[in-house]
Amino acid sequence: MPRVNLLPWRAEQRAERKKEFLGALGVAVAVGAAITLGVKFTYNSWIDNQQARNTLIKQEITLLDKQIQEILGLENQKERLLARMEIIEQLQRSRPESVHLFDELVETLPEGVYLTDVSQNGRRVQIKGAAQSSTRVSALMRNIDSSDWLKDPGLDVVETVNDGPARNASFTVFAQQIAMDEEDEAFAEGLQ
Repeated sequence: MPRVNLLPWRAEQRAERKKEFLGALGVAVAVGAAITLGVKFTYNSWIDNQQARNTLIKQEITLLDKQIQEILGLENQKERLLARMEIIEQLQRSRPESVHLFDELVETLPEGVYLTDVSQNGRRVQIKGAAQSSTRVSALMRNIDSSDWLKDPGLDVVETVNDGPARNASFTVFAQQIAMDEEDEAFAEGLQ
C-alpha cells in the first residue's frame, strides 16, 4: 500500500477553517459594533429629540406662567377697580344724606339752643352746643327721637356754665343717622 501523508491536507484544512473562523469573527465583531453604534446613535437621537421637546415645553410653561401672572395682575386690578367703583357708588348714594342731615339738624333744633360742633364717624353723629337751659337739651333729644333722619339720641354731657349774668347749659349729644336705604326699606314696609 502506498503511503499517503494526510497531515498537510488536514493542516491546510485547519488553517483554512481558522481563516474562515477569524473572518467570520471579524465580520461578527464588525456587525456587532455597527449594531451597537446604530443603537447608540438611535438612542442618542431619541434622547436629543426628547430633550428638545422638554426644552420647548419648559419655554412654553415659562410663557404660560408669565401669562398667568399677567392674568392674576389683571384680576387684582379688576378687583381694586370694582372696590373703587363700589366706594364711589356708596359716596354717590350717601351724597344727599349729608344734606338731609343738616336739614334735619336745623329742623330738630329748638329755640334757645345753638350748636358749636357737629362731627360724624360712620353713622354716629356727635352734636355739641349750648342751650339756655337743660330742658332745651331734652327738647332737642325728643326732636331727634321723632326725626326721620336721626334716631337713638344719647346724652353724654350736660354742664351748666356761667356766661356773665346768664347761665347756659353746655351739652354733647350723640345720635345715629338713618341711611337712605334703611328709610327706603321702612317706607316700603309701611306701604305693605
